[in-house]
Amino acid sequence: MIVLPAPRVAEPRLAATGQNVRLAQFFYCRSPAVPNLPPLNALKSFECAARTGSYVAAAAELKVSPAAVSQQVRNLERFFRRKLFTRLNNRIVLTDAGQAVQAGITPALEDIATLTRRVLSSTSRSKLVVSVIPSLAECWFMPAFAGFAAAASLRIDLRIDDDPVDFSDNEIDLRIFYASTAYPLLNTVPLFRDEVLPLCSPGLAERHSMSGMPDDLLIHTSWGQDFASHPSWDEWYARYSPERRIDLARGHRVGSSQLALEFARRGLGVALGQRALAQESLSKGELIVLQERSLPLGHDYCAAYPRAKARKAGLVALTDHLRSAAPHP
Repeated sequence: MIVLPAPRVAEPRLAATGQNVRLAQFFYCRSPAVPNLPPLNALKSFECAARTGSYVAAAAELKVSPAAVSQQVRNLERFFRRKLFTRLNNRIVLTDAGQAVQAGITPALEDIATLTRRVLSSTSRSKLVVSVIPSLAECWFMPAFAGFAAAASLRIDLRIDDDPVDFSDNEIDLRIFYASTAYPLLNTVPLFRDEVLPLCSPGLAERHSMSGMPDDLLIHTSWGQDFASHPSWDEWYARYSPERRIDLARGHRVGSSQLALEFARRGLGVALGQRALAQESLSKGELIVLQERSLPLGHDYCAAYPRAKARKAGLVALTDHLRSAAPHP
């Protein structure tokens, strides 16, 4: 029986796990100061030939010629100064030295493959922490982001937050919000200015036109104190039907844009809804534009990020994509 000289193991730099010990024991050869490593291609060819029992089969798996596999095995035999295979009929058989080498390199190559997959999977996709106001998160941001993420190989940690948010405490890279003055110390990019227009279910549109819409079927949105200047039905009628006087005390009243659209989808009335938030429902036919007469919102939807993060992978590209995904009539 031929026994290979025991390799001298250099001081390992990683924690002494079973995986790292195997790698160190096999690859750190002879000199701990200057490791003398066997050629990786030779190791791969040898492992494949040993596993398949044939240079021809190994060549087919590695997509090279049998002569190339044979040459790589000879290179490894010269490195170890041992014969690693003998021929038996039409097969190659491991010598004792070959068995010792196979026992060492098989788990080592498996460990390298596992490590490679782990490192590639953790670094191949960039990650951004994105904070979005609740009104935009599901109805506009997610459809816009979905068309970008796969092609850009980008992951996000999506947070749903009301203003204001603390960028440093929450490690936020990008904030999507309403009104450009909210974060004056950050890089701010206008994305789009939304508009509101009459939206309702197809069934309601069959029964009522906008000119004859009963006051009871007008859905009123309470925007809150911060943005009380958002357009209302009173303003819409003043612009497009000044002769009409509506009773603001009648009809449904809801506390958000999303609720207004949900009421409209269920046929409970006509909402003065935001085009951006209604895009998916409009494309599915759940909502229709009862009349193409709109009022713009008072401010832009914007993206903001700290200047120090401007070069973070994917941030500017995502911001540009969101600008291009702005809703259009």
